[in-house]
Amino acid sequence: MKWITHEHPKIDRIACPWLIRRFIDSNAEIIYVPFDSVKSQAETLGAIPFDVPGVEFTHYGELCTFDYFIQKYELKDPALQVVARIVRAADTDRHQLAEQAPGLWAISAGLAYNTPNDYQLLEKGIMLYDALYSWAKYLRHEKHTQSPAEKLLLDVLQQFLENKTAGKKKTPAWAKELKAIIQDQIDASLSLKEISKELDINPAYLSRAFSKYFDDLSFGEYIRKLRIEKAIQLLGKPEYSLTEIAYLTGFSDQSHFTRVFKKMMGESPSAYRKKSAKK
Repeated sequence: MKWITHEHPKIDRIACPWLIRRFIDSNAEIIYVPFDSVKSQAETLGAIPFDVPGVEFTHYGELCTFDYFIQKYELKDPALQVVARIVRAADTDRHQLAEQAPGLWAISAGLAYNTPNDYQLLEKGIMLYDALYSWAKYLRHEKHTQSPAEKLLLDVLQQFLENKTAGKKKTPAWAKELKAIIQDQIDASLSLKEISKELDINPAYLSRAFSKYFDDLSFGEYIRKLRIEKAIQLLGKPEYSLTEIAYLTGFSDQSHFTRVFKKMMGESPSAYRKKSAKK
């Protein structure tokens, strides 16, 4: 069977020959001729014209020629329906119909630009649509970033880019809620995992994104900072012993409290209290 259409194909006039050879006639001969001679050459060569006005195999309403082939030959393969939507969106410049359409158009236009010979272009296009069909049939629900770590990294990066584009770092609702939780429970044993459940946020994401909204500190560093700030307030009240202050600020014991305080303040709590009392 011979099929004829006009030269310089990009979308429909590559997709349709692929469809013909893969699902209708594997030995089909595809012929490209100048636009004005398609119908006359069809009669001369005994070929079926397609994707030109005034013939059977062409556009109908919002459907492209690829759609008509599928209807005409009653091709029921669900993967073909997926491919058809992408082809239709790319061929009619309605890219909103399929998110893959801009990519198909870009690759098709690039192939056509790089390959002036229509028959060489067709062979390359056949490979392109073989790949698109395999994706639609077997891989459509897979993502390039399969691991949770990769997806998390992309989520954090996307949020960073959105904030950067906005020109202002906007504190999300979860960060505000988290700050309130920490303030309310500063003297308790706080777990990022438990807090993430309360906020309904992935704990790994929360851990990575935390520093952006909390003074460039990690979760642990921020908690220690708040506890030391509260301890400094209590050190000004002589009625509280160091053991009591350690307990009230969430440290496991006085020794732990002393180590953290000295590391952050450069001196022990008792030395800090004595110095403050002299002022």
